[in-house]
This record gives sequence, C-alpha cells and structure tokens, in this order.
Amino acid sequence: MTVFLTIALVGFMMATVYALVRGIIAFLKTTEADLNGRGTGPSESALKQNKAMMMRIIFQGAAILVIVLMLAARHSG
Repeated sequence: MTVFLTIALVGFMMATVYALVRGIIAFLKTTEADLNGRGTGPSESALKQNKAMMMRIIFQGAAILVIVLMLAARHSG
C-alpha cells in the first residue's frame, strides 16, 4: 500500500509542476491586447491560465490527500 501511495504522490507532484509550467507559459504569451481587455469576454490566454491554475490546485489537493492517507496508514499500522 505504501509503495502505491508513494508512486501516486510522485505522480501528483509531477502533474502539479507540469500544470504550473503550462500556466507560466500561458502567462508569458499574454499580449498587450489581452491585458487591455479588448474584445468580448476573457481572452484565450486568460482561459488557459485559469485552466492551468485549477488543474494545479486539483493536483496539489490530491497530493495532500495522499500524504494524509500515508500518515493515517503509518499511524494505524
């Protein structure tokens, strides 16, 4: 069980870093027009940034949940 949780934890940590890098890349591709709010609705860049942020938060939450499970298994065992 511990091996599975460790592998899951590493996977969620790598996914978190991946989502973070994607968000930074989307942020760096933001144009001046995006910043000035030209056009209707949110820009494509803003949508990509928001999606990357949500994915990062989900992966971080999953990693924390795995850590809690590992601690609970260690405490009960």
